[in-house]
Amino acid sequence: MYVVYMIECGDASLYTGITTDLARRLGEHQRGQGAQYTRAKVALRVVYTEEHPDRSHALKREAAIKRLPRAQKLALIESRK
Repeated sequence: MYVVYMIECGDASLYTGITTDLARRLGEHQRGQGAQYTRAKVALRVVYTEEHPDRSHALKREAAIKRLPRAQKLALIESRK
């Protein structure tokens, strides 16, 4: 199972990625071992997740979310609360 996730960073920006182990990946981001983006922006917390059956679906969804304007990403986050 793959998870598409969004992380809120210290500057209030949003980072989107995929993983098979969300807790491990968040820890990597918070220790500065994740993506270059989160090394510079300081990952705070996971604000959104979606599960997908395989890597292909997860990568397609990640790309689709990354193309969304910030307002639509925030609406997506709110829709899951």
